Amino acid sequence: MTRVLVTGVRGKTGAPLAELLAARPGVEVLGGSSDPATVDVDGVRPTAFSWDDPSGWPEATDFVDAVYVVRPDRADAPQLVGALLDRTPARAHVVLLSEQAADSVGPGGWALWVERAVRDSGRSWTFLRPSWFMQVFTDPRFYRDVLTGTGDLPFADGGAAVAWIDARDIAAVAERALLDDGHAGRVYELSGPEALSLPRTAELLSRGLGRPVVSREVPVEEAVAGTEGFERDLTVLTFERVRAGVFGVVTGTVAAVTGRPARSLEAFLGDAAPALRG
Repeated sequence: MTRVLVTGVRGKTGAPLAELLAARPGVEVLGGSSDPATVDVDGVRPTAFSWDDPSGWPEATDFVDAVYVVRPDRADAPQLVGALLDRTPARAHVVLLSEQAADSVGPGGWALWVERAVRDSGRSWTFLRPSWFMQVFTDPRFYRDVLTGTGDLPFADGGAAVAWIDARDIAAVAERALLDDGHAGRVYELSGPEALSLPRTAELLSRGLGRPVVSREVPVEEAVAGTEGFERDLTVLTFERVRAGVFGVVTGTVAAVTGRPARSLEAFLGDAAPALRG
């Protein structure tokens, strides 16, 4: 029996990953959540896990053979991830959810510090570096409500394209990296099948939702309005990377690892649009 801990099991990648892992014979899946009572994935054992409560980590990590680490977007993430792995069995393989071209911001970049904490842990590892998730269009914390309300798509792209990726494809790569041989020490840059401009993205959203969606390029200052502190700094950096074209790089990694191509935005909206329209 292979025991796998999935942190952030109710998240965009954690939920589909848990389902894939639970479907594999001989795999015990621990669904890590700060509120384990809300974990209801068939075949997944709800497990208390919170970045704010290190005292509970040993119970979650004892005897695990692999762990999926969803990087917490907070200033102390490098220290937290390092401390978590210190409490994880030395044999455990670590799959870290990072971000596309994490090393493009230089050796002092925050994302790279998190990766370095994993490298320095002494555990075998695989890094997943995805582009922007397609799920931002269905998440009320991002663009869902404005798309279904005003039909507006404000984005600080600076004219650059984005190779949007379905979080389910990230989960599919993570499942292989957690359970199969040949992934240790690999850095996987993950993207969707094509880089889309903001107007083209709006066009596809209009078609998928069955109503007009109008793209609107906005300055970074508008995009980060309402945020502050570390969250604001991180969001500014992310949009600067968007504008530099970092998230427009298309890779074939999803197909290479899983044996099937990454889902297109059209395919994603074919699944998601009925709920959005409703």
